[in-house]
Amino acid sequence: QVQLVESGGGLVQAGGSLSLSCAASGSFLSINAMGWYRQAPGKERELVAAITSGGATNYADSVKGRFTISRDNAKNTVYLQMNSLKPEDTAVYYCNADIATTRAWTRVTRSYWGQGTQVIVSS
Repeated sequence: QVQLVESGGGLVQAGGSLSLSCAASGSFLSINAMGWYRQAPGKERELVAAITSGGATNYADSVKGRFTISRDNAKNTVYLQMNSLKPEDTAVYYCNADIATTRAWTRVTRSYWGQGTQVIVSS
């Protein structure tokens, strides 16, 4: 069974930094794109940053220049370094990964989610 386990997050003052990590565990063939999403109270979940297996990255305009996504393929882990945090970055952050597994001798790729980790930025 594939799981994404997140760590990091917490409470920080505006202008501060936090680091999130997310490790995939279980039995699978490969991990394709990985990313971070966030959901603030009363708002829809939105993409924060994504990274392909080859290292190409994509960021939401609101976090460009402040957040950095990276991954360690050997550890099946994706990271999000968040600098210059703002109160509007407050949200639950979710890890996401497209992971290939086998079912009945068939390769199946689906999206998996972490449990979410709270980030609170105080003004």
